[in-house]
Amino acid sequence: MSGPRSKRVGIGVRPPANPHAEAWIRQGDADALNKGDLYTARLTLDVTPALRARIKIAAFGRGVTVAELLRGLLEREFPEHRRENTP
Repeated sequence: MSGPRSKRVGIGVRPPANPHAEAWIRQGDADALNKGDLYTARLTLDVTPALRARIKIAAFGRGVTVAELLRGLLEREFPEHRRENTP
């Protein structure tokens, strides 16, 4: 028997890129960057499993994510321009 044979296969030339597909992919990157610009601080808190379940059910019922629901709740409770004498 002769020595081991090389079973390497060449990869070949990359197919030409589809400009529409490339633009769509880049758009997703831009959307992710824009969202990251808005929400750059992470807040972690502990809740009971029952409260977590209620929050998830409420978010699902409203057609939003838990994060969107909680951001809205926090924005309403802590508006950017709050009156001085409000508790």
